[in-house]
Formats: sequence, structure tokens, C-alpha cells
Amino acid sequence: MTTTLHPAVERADLLNDLKRYEEARELLAQRLAEDPDDIRAWVELARSHLGQIDPSDKEDRPKALEATERALALDAEDIGALLMHARALRVNSRFPETEGVLREAIRLAPDYWFTYARLADRLWRIRMISSGQANGGQVRREDMEAGQREADALAHEAIRLAPEQVYAYEVARLIAEMSADRSAAARLDEAIFRLDPQHEQALARRTKAAATAPGVKATEAAILYADALSTTPDSVPMQRGLDAASYRLLRGLRWPALLCLALAATGIDLFATDGDTQRELPLVLGQRLWDLVPMSAIWALGALLRYRRLRAGIRVNLRSLIHRMPWSRVVLAQAAWAMLCALLITQIPWTDRTIPLVLFWAGLVPSVATMWFDRPKTT
Repeated sequence: MTTTLHPAVERADLLNDLKRYEEARELLAQRLAEDPDDIRAWVELARSHLGQIDPSDKEDRPKALEATERALALDAEDIGALLMHARALRVNSRFPETEGVLREAIRLAPDYWFTYARLADRLWRIRMISSGQANGGQVRREDMEAGQREADALAHEAIRLAPEQVYAYEVARLIAEMSADRSAAARLDEAIFRLDPQHEQALARRTKAAATAPGVKATEAAILYADALSTTPDSVPMQRGLDAASYRLLRGLRWPALLCLALAATGIDLFATDGDTQRELPLVLGQRLWDLVPMSAIWALGALLRYRRLRAGIRVNLRSLIHRMPWSRVVLAQAAWAMLCALLITQIPWTDRTIPLVLFWAGLVPSVATMWFDRPKTT
């Protein structure tokens, strides 16, 4: 049996890291033709098949399992072969069998943290499957809780053995989340973040919690997500969060438009009040021009200045969102329509209030009617 890593196997390992699986298999086939007893070559061959599995192509799954079985036939106590065998069993729809394989790996190497973490990651799922199969498809709560407790103990043993390994904390946090233990999940998230400040999932959870906290404004949320994206620029959850915050900013543009609409109605005395005499129509030119002053101030302070103070990345995302998201264009159109109605009410020298009244309601109703409905439209 080979005790050292052959150069061809080393190159295949590197190729697997680079996801160049076909090239790795070619090298390994040559190596195994020379020495069919090279366990590391069989393990790497299984890894190459597992890495290239396509959901629509099931050919690589049995090949991976066959390779791990060949490796274990050479040495049934090889830890690497056992771990790869457990992985091959899982993708071959023999998930419950992975428990026995991983427990055997723990027996053989009781100080190896990764096996505890991997078993913890699998065990609570296996218990749920077993409970469902034994109870007609229904998972009993007590079985699920027992599986989670057992898995949690394994995960914390992995943390004890390797307190610097992020994966062990990830598994423990997932189990805490499944158990609805929010305080434990938060503590584990902090531990993950300390070990890896660029950890995508931990950063996404922290940013989302901060951005969705009560009282956080859309601008503040956008800044939080933009900061997170500067650390993990390819994070899909962070991009979705920035899109949601940007959409909130766009939704907010309707309020200045509606405020201008209300000022237009006030300027023309559109609604009669008891004891007050409505202004005589048509309004003089000076009055109509003066009505533009507060509207300009509203847009300058409420929209333009606010937009200019946004970070360049957020401004770019706003423009991108308008192209990508139909509801962004809808809310912008509503704001523009309400503003157009306000301008028509104030700038045309009306002699009767009937048409301005129609314009007022025409500008108001579309925005108000959809405000409750379009809040969650972030895609």
C-alpha cells in the first residue's frame, strides 16, 4: 500500500481544487493503471466524480461510490476514504448509512474534529428521516429534538477539539437555529465572524438584522448593505438586501409628490371649509408661480439632496434597479403622475374647480391604492 502521496495524485488533488475534474480523472486513471493499490488515488478519483455531479446526470454518483469502496477494500480504517465514502453514500441516496461510516471514523480517530462536525451536520437530518419513515411520513417532535440535542453535543465537541475551525461553529449555529435557540445562534454567529470577518453567511445575517431593525431608514439600510458588499462583492443575499433598500428609497419618492399634490389642492382652495371663503378663480399668475416655490423646495430637500448624499455605489444600484425591476418603474411613474397632476392644478388658470378636483383624485388614488401592496416587491 502506498504510504506517501504520489506526484500524479498531488497534481490531481490540485486539479480537483481548481474544479478541473476531467483532467484530474485522466491523471488518476494513469496512476491507478500503474498502481491499483494507491488508496489516495482512489479517494481523489471519488472526489473528482463527486465534484462534477450534475443533477440531470447520475453516472458519476455510482462511480464515486465504487471508487471509495475500492479504497476501503485496501484499508477499511483509512479516515480519508471513510469520509469520502460517507459523502458518496449521501449523493447516492443512501443518506442514513452515512451515520455508521462517520461513527466508525470517530472511533478510529477520536481527536479529529472534522468527523464530529460532519456527523453533527448529518445526524439531525438522519433522525428526522428515520422518524418520518417510522411514523407514516410525520416527524415526531420528540425525535427531532432528541436528534438535535445529540447533534449539538457532537458539534460542540468539534468546537472543543478545534476552536479555530469555522465549519464546526457553522454546524452548531445551524442546529441552534433549528432548535429556535436564537441567543445561542447569535453567539455562534459572533464567533464565526470573529474567526472570519469576511464570512458571507454570517455577514449577511448580521447585516440583515441591522438593516431590518425597527426604526432603520432606507438610506441607513442601503449603506449597511453597501458596506457588506464591499467585503463580499459576490454575495447574492447582500445584493438582494441592497435591492430591497434601494426599492424602499424609490418608494419614498411618492411622498414628496403627494405632498406637492396636497399643497396644490391647498393653493387653489380645492376643498371648501366651514366659515372660510374659497379663493376666487382663476388665480393670478404671481400666485401660480409662487406655488412652485414650496414644491421646488420639497424636491430639492426631500429627493435631490438626499440622492446626491448617497454613495456612488447606491446611486448606481438605484439606476440599475429601475432597469431590472418593473415595480421600481411603477412607483416612479406614480410619483411622476402625482407631480404632473399637482402642476396642472396650480399652473393652469382654472375658472372652475371641477377639473382640478378630478386631477387631485387621479393623482392621489393610484399611489395610495398600491402603497400597501407593493411593499414586498423586491424582485
